[in-house]
Amino acid sequence: MKILMIEDNESVAQMMDMFFKKEQWDVVNAYDGEAGLQLFKATPDAFDIITLDLNLPKMDGMQVAQEIRKVSATVPLIMLTARDSESDQVLGLELGADDYVTKPFSPITLVARIKALHRRAEVESAPAAEGTGAGGDFDVVTAHFKLSTKTREAYLDDQQIAGLTPKEFDLLHTLAKNPKQVFSREQLLQLVWDYEYYGDERTVDAHIKKLRQKIEKVGPQIIQTVWGVGYKFDDSALDGNA
Repeated sequence: MKILMIEDNESVAQMMDMFFKKEQWDVVNAYDGEAGLQLFKATPDAFDIITLDLNLPKMDGMQVAQEIRKVSATVPLIMLTARDSESDQVLGLELGADDYVTKPFSPITLVARIKALHRRAEVESAPAAEGTGAGGDFDVVTAHFKLSTKTREAYLDDQQIAGLTPKEFDLLHTLAKNPKQVFSREQLLQLVWDYEYYGDERTVDAHIKKLRQKIEKVGPQIIQTVWGVGYKFDDSALDGNA
């Protein structure tokens, strides 16, 4: 695995280098936002994971995240930051981060989260079988919705829900394959992120918000909030619109 670590604190970068080498991972370091972004843009397919500090010289981590997502919607991105306010974390997730780790952090925890993201990225990049997709087999089919895990495509009334990030697709799949079942935020964290987030439920809310925005571009909302509990998939209300 090859990691791009955009981190201006050389002590942190050197510490993580040691842990990455124990895992036999390659790491490329950038010590400011502009340098990190240029490294990524030069060879966007070369990196399996990006870790991105929020407070960077020359270009803020939020700006870097936005530019990275313009180039790739799928490269796994973990934000590292000393900020711990809810607004900063939610904004980072809304800009496309897959995970958010607050400093000081345990190197072992960061390694575990990188492994979890990489496992999912490998599954998502597996070749699709022939005969699947818009005209083939789907894993989830309802009266108004269909989804294929092989092509990573979802359709609402035959219109594709475009631009889904890996986590948004996984959230949609988890909810849609169990129509009307209510999932708590804790359950979604465990099912979609593949590890404990220690109660950081804002991660789910931020991704649900972005997912809903993309769904609403093609039709009515099918992800419902169950107040005080969590979220569910329900497209039955669309029957009255048919």
